[in-house]
Amino acid sequence: MIKKTKDGIIFQIKISPNSSKNEVIKTPDLVKIKITAPPVDGKANKCLIEYLSKLFKIPKTSVEIIKGETSKEKTLLIKVLDDDKIKLVKSILE
Repeated sequence: MIKKTKDGIIFQIKISPNSSKNEVIKTPDLVKIKITAPPVDGKANKCLIEYLSKLFKIPKTSVEIIKGETSKEKTLLIKVLDDDKIKLVKSILE
């Protein structure tokens, strides 16, 4: 579920670390993001932020994990207010 707020877009994902490649997989229930990094010392979170910043063409500082730092299920905030960026994010996640 994607929710637009005054700060940007909030959505939930399930992360799958140690994957063969970084990719977004959409299912009817959730968005799953595969990440190549292992879930040790915050490496998977760092890789997730780098991957999403490249995917959405935004700075890394615009991607924030607001819930689930140590969990596979995370709530993310993408700090974008530009309508074109919001459309891009929604097109990739929905």
